[in-house]
Amino acid sequence: MCGRTSCHLPRDALTRACAYRDRQGQPRLPEWRDPDKYRPSYNKSPQSDSPVLLSRLHFEKGADSSERIIAPMRWGLVPSWFKEDDPSKLQFNTSNCRSDTIMEKRSFKVPLGKGRRCVVLADGFYEWQRCQNTSHRQPYFIYFPQIKTEKSGSIGAASSPEDWEKVWDNWRLLTMAGIFDCWEPPQGGDCLYSYTIITVDSCKGLNDIHHRMPAILDGEEAVSKWLDFGEVSTQEALKLIHPTENITFHPVSPVVNNSRNNTPECLAAVDLLVKKEFKASGSSQKMLQWLATKSPKKEDPKTPQKAEPDVPQWSSQFLQKSPFPTKRGGARLLERWLKQEKEEEPVAKRPHNQ
Repeated sequence: MCGRTSCHLPRDALTRACAYRDRQGQPRLPEWRDPDKYRPSYNKSPQSDSPVLLSRLHFEKGADSSERIIAPMRWGLVPSWFKEDDPSKLQFNTSNCRSDTIMEKRSFKVPLGKGRRCVVLADGFYEWQRCQNTSHRQPYFIYFPQIKTEKSGSIGAASSPEDWEKVWDNWRLLTMAGIFDCWEPPQGGDCLYSYTIITVDSCKGLNDIHHRMPAILDGEEAVSKWLDFGEVSTQEALKLIHPTENITFHPVSPVVNNSRNNTPECLAAVDLLVKKEFKASGSSQKMLQWLATKSPKKEDPKTPQKAEPDVPQWSSQFLQKSPFPTKRGGARLLERWLKQEKEEEPVAKRPHNQ
């Protein structure tokens, strides 16, 4: 399942992270719909607004279905046929949609049949592992393995195809398959756009944490096919819905348990080998610094930062009694990327406008 996510990037940074090529192969940035509704957060829960990608054709008749829009939508699908005057009166949970029953439930089958497919954007998602013989549940932060390329300098608008890949050179967003719908209040008023995240059986690497996981679209081709309902049929699109092993994770503090907590500490790695949370050092310290500089609440760039030589462990080696081998590949890449981010000069970073 998926009941909590993080999406902390400022609006302009999130836009650059979603750079794509249209049907003609031209580099594009998605345009925003209702941008003022977007609120970055390290700890998003159902019924809050989260950014999703969808085809422009949903809003503009005759538009190219390969062109993309980013729109904040309510997490928890409210069916278009819902007759009450308050979405909170919906009697069943629609934050997730099981892939194996997606064509059986009216709430999901109808919008899917209309091509209302979307991609839910996040830094990653949280999941809780039930500890044996106790009531304790250990939270984990789960995300794509990160690859940091050579320093790209300015991350402003690209002026040539050669510069296009330099538009975004930071955290790879997690792209989860979703379905959305549009509900009109019976008494009139603005339409409410809302979505659900499709879930599948967990991959082997995550099965010790939870038996379900979001349907993750791994790569630009998968994202493009899922969004392009004008060219890709429902039957073809559903072939993209399956578990992926291209995922990594680390344990985090119980501070994330309360959805009102919205700080970088929600993502900070903790050491399960000790009773208390360790002081952030090495990769975790660098991750916190990156999160702070990329978030709306930035640290003072003039504040001196101490070098932290220690590098903590990451990823599945933290799983309690896990029979699966340690996934060190993604961890090393994440550590290297975070180290390079720390070493970049502050002047190379442009402030993110809200």
